[in-house]
Amino acid sequence: MKVQLVLVALLGVVAQIVNGSLGMGFGVITTSGLLALSLSPAISSSVVHLAEIGTSVFNGTFHARVGNVEWPILLKVGIPGAVGAFAGALFLSSIDFSFAKPVMATVLFAMAMVILVRFARQHVNVVRRRPRAAWLIPLGAFGGVLDATGGGGWGTVVTSTLTASRVLEPVRSIGTSTTARILVAVAGSIGFIVGLGVEEIPWLLVGGLLVGALIVAPFGPLIAKRLPQRILGLLTACTIAVLSTRQFAVAMDWPAWAVAVAFAVLAAIVAVGLFFGIRNFVRERRAARA
Repeated sequence: MKVQLVLVALLGVVAQIVNGSLGMGFGVITTSGLLALSLSPAISSSVVHLAEIGTSVFNGTFHARVGNVEWPILLKVGIPGAVGAFAGALFLSSIDFSFAKPVMATVLFAMAMVILVRFARQHVNVVRRRPRAAWLIPLGAFGGVLDATGGGGWGTVVTSTLTASRVLEPVRSIGTSTTARILVAVAGSIGFIVGLGVEEIPWLLVGGLLVGALIVAPFGPLIAKRLPQRILGLLTACTIAVLSTRQFAVAMDWPAWAVAVAFAVLAAIVAVGLFFGIRNFVRERRAARA
């Protein structure tokens, strides 16, 4: 148990560094790691959401203080996100765990591909669009459901969409999405407590994950300024893809040859993503120096 607790704390450190820099990745990284430690999908997601209450409050407070939060948009995505997270937590708590493991691994892999594509493609500056509740509310609800059932994904879906849709500039997308996650984390945690019961949640692991994350939380903004976000995003996608592929192979009890083929295909996909991502990174650096 002590070794597991240390590993969970280290997992919190890594996930928080990524999350503090990109505004996404905490849930998917920690859930992938917890699944790799043989925790069930519902338990893994419950641990992550309970720990995210603390990390989201810390990160959200920081962003609010520096003016990175667009409050009307936060309410439009955060409230339906909380409803979706609560419903998703109840659903995950009630389904068969043997069925949930490969499903969650598939969702995590899909998230990894979304992140890989996002940081591999060429960035294009565009004019901001007007935010509309007609699509912000469904976005928040979908992000909340996915966050609870997939063990993460709120930042991947909401932060990316707010940025890609030209509603907010990247820094305000990160601040608004991160602060809204407080509502999602609280609602999801309540859903898991109701669905699983207080006694089923490994509170020691929740504490370990939270402590590890909060130790490095103050350094997230500093890392965001110094470490290229494109490179960190590519590494995050690769990490999640490898962990989720392993989890799917274990859950489906694949033979060794099938695992080898799966990782060979994954290596090819990741290599293509890294090629374009690094190429665009080099181009951006050259353009900045010119």
